[in-house]
Amino acid sequence: MGYDGFEALRVEVDRGVAFVTIDHPPINLFDLQLMQEIERVGRELEADDAVLAIVFRSANPEFFIAHADVTLIQRLPTEVPPKSESLGFFHQLVERFRTMPKVSIGQIEGCARGGGSEFLLSLDLRFAALGRAVLGQPEVALGIIPGGCGTQRLPRLMGRSRAVEAILGCDDFPADLAERYGWVTRALPAEELAPFVERLARRIASFPREAIAFAKESINLAELPIVEGLIEEAHLFNRSLATDSAQQRMSRFMAVGGQTREAELELGALMEKL
Repeated sequence: MGYDGFEALRVEVDRGVAFVTIDHPPINLFDLQLMQEIERVGRELEADDAVLAIVFRSANPEFFIAHADVTLIQRLPTEVPPKSESLGFFHQLVERFRTMPKVSIGQIEGCARGGGSEFLLSLDLRFAALGRAVLGQPEVALGIIPGGCGTQRLPRLMGRSRAVEAILGCDDFPADLAERYGWVTRALPAEELAPFVERLARRIASFPREAIAFAKESINLAELPIVEGLIEEAHLFNRSLATDSAQQRMSRFMAVGGQTREAELELGALMEKL
């Protein structure tokens, strides 16, 4: 699949990994153009069977995505409409990455505030550069609230009180504090970030497509009551077990030394040989 016609994004697909570089000077503002292009690339990546992992990164070392375009928000109607019973455009945009049957990763080397943070919150994994990455939700200081998923995802990630601090405090969170609070998955030295993310994305993309999809679907069901979640997990396990790739990989695992002392001491490395 070709990824042509983008102006604010560059897309490269290599060995199952799509590298999406945000390049929208001067600050990667989340304006209508960038929203439309990320919505479009999300649809195309979801439909591309050659892609198993997606890495979002920025061409601008100072900004991942600055925040949503305030002038765009100012143009929204001030008359309160009836409460919707379905997701709006932005929520659909970000929710796609949470639910698609492939892994999405944010490589954060600059500022990601407001809608930029909310976009990252909807990805499966977020890795941040120490000393460079900054996250924040400044909306309340402007008289509004995070409306792109921030009030829903942050409490689930970091707990209620820390989410209250982040959302009502409207302050910046550097990478080390964001990691401690659970805003990002891991913070790494800046020079180690890109190699780490690339290695992880390629590692995941080397695993069976069905197993990735079933595992992510089961993880997404973890918000169910535990008994319901366990029932769903058992069903998805049975579906994964029935795939040819599962049978072949388990046989290969045993053939290369699985369940021997030597292999089990280095099991992570052994997984790459499958």
